[in-house]
Amino acid sequence: MSESLNNSNNTPVIKCESVYKIFGNNASKLLENSNGQVDAKTFQEAGCIVGVNNASFGVKKGEMMVVMGLSGSGKSTLLRCISKLTDATAGKIFIDGEDLLAMSNKQLIELRRNKMGMVFQSFALLPHKTVIENIAFPLQIKGTGTRDSMAKALEMVELVGLKGRENYFPRELSGGQQQRVGIARSLAVEPDIWFLDEPFSALDPLIRKEMQDEFLRLQGVLNKTIMFVTHDFDEALRLADRIAIMKDGIIEQLDTPDNIVLNPATEYVKKFTEDVPREKVLKIESIMDAYDSNISSDIKVSKDAIIETLAESILNSKEILTVVNKNNEIVGSLNPSKVIKVIFGK
Repeated sequence: MSESLNNSNNTPVIKCESVYKIFGNNASKLLENSNGQVDAKTFQEAGCIVGVNNASFGVKKGEMMVVMGLSGSGKSTLLRCISKLTDATAGKIFIDGEDLLAMSNKQLIELRRNKMGMVFQSFALLPHKTVIENIAFPLQIKGTGTRDSMAKALEMVELVGLKGRENYFPRELSGGQQQRVGIARSLAVEPDIWFLDEPFSALDPLIRKEMQDEFLRLQGVLNKTIMFVTHDFDEALRLADRIAIMKDGIIEQLDTPDNIVLNPATEYVKKFTEDVPREKVLKIESIMDAYDSNISSDIKVSKDAIIETLAESILNSKEILTVVNKNNEIVGSLNPSKVIKVIFGK
């Protein structure tokens, strides 16, 4: 699946055009002979594994795009191609308009040091260094002096809520605290682009939710351009501005959480959405109708409110409600019967 990038005034920070990653000795030749029509089973029979199959999309500045899918779907491979930890077999990848695949090793090192931050499932902390030393480490590799790197690291310690633990060693921290150190370390270099690959999957459910809350808080403060990989659909719904759902290397659907839940593009995507409590995910905006000036209501609801938070008052209302934006401007109307239909399918 490809997505049209029709906003010329808002050039994507990350842009992929027909990106393929195929593992195997004859990958390039097979791809060339396929004219871009890659069938995973056929390639597997020829001794190749399809990791990413014709991925085209853009990620805008400040956007959080979550890539999700089951194990083996290609989500981590896609992220590794965009960060060039893995070489794409074909296609084009642009970072801030620069051709990633044409960069020299020196340019790539500079890009990673100055623009990209990465957080992986394994915390990869240096066990012999304290929290503050772990966070300062990438800055020191860049050549930042000890005093400045420690001052910056201390800022990051406070940002991720670890003040008072800066002199602890990793073994003295909980899993959630260790993950915060990993996040702080990646943020210390002030990246424009942040790649996170299953960062919370090793944590127990309660700590995982706390880390999601923390992550959303950080994004509210920092407004990074983010690609976040997960296999957890609930996590994707909670965090994403847009979700890309992958299967066998193909992006089955790339859309907002609301639209994926309301309008799944394929049977595969539909399976993910079947058990989702819609009222916990959907915003008023996603089900409102155009404003009708002939129908006036004194009851106003925010377009950004999650349906669950207003469900009782909406369902108790016997009139159509007025929907407003954050400036209290009227943007639509909401019929309680439509809410019933969306939630209960009646």
